[in-house]
Amino acid sequence: MQQSCVPDECAASLFSASVKLTIHYGKLLASCLEPGDVIILSGDLGAGKTHFVKGVAEGLGILEMVTSPTFNIVVEYQGMTGDGLPVTLYHLDLYRLDNAAELEDIDYYGILESDGISVIEWGDKFSESLEADHLHIYIKRDASDNRFLDIFKPVGLRGKNLSEAWLHAITLDEEVHDL
Repeated sequence: MQQSCVPDECAASLFSASVKLTIHYGKLLASCLEPGDVIILSGDLGAGKTHFVKGVAEGLGILEMVTSPTFNIVVEYQGMTGDGLPVTLYHLDLYRLDNAAELEDIDYYGILESDGISVIEWGDKFSESLEADHLHIYIKRDASDNRFLDIFKPVGLRGKNLSEAWLHAITLDEEVHDL
């Protein structure tokens, strides 16, 4: 599995001193998402990947409780894009899968080719199976419980546009500084 990105691989790195801010970053990303987008989340156990997905879900207007799909592997939620279009959020967790052949069992490729939004925890585990366009975020936690969200250089035109839109939304958001 890939570790945190080094400077020449990073588009940006975000600092979060609280779970609330990690969730808020996810909510801001949701405001930029479109059907078909793929987000890869990686990082150690307990780094904050599921908290980030909670923010994405909140930003898509999903009211259901979001939990880690470690044992379910795939959980679907119904939400709305920022444009008010209905969209399915696919929350995947590949931690328990042992090999890429198991991706067929969960309809991984069908999910990625759908008009849903896919957020994949441990998505770097099978990097050869990643979409051509995606955004990869590595979340790490330090000894003081601060989190760092390293945004790898995006892959593909949509990944690039999504990364730029998200970082722009963060710079414009006044609430980021209060959390």
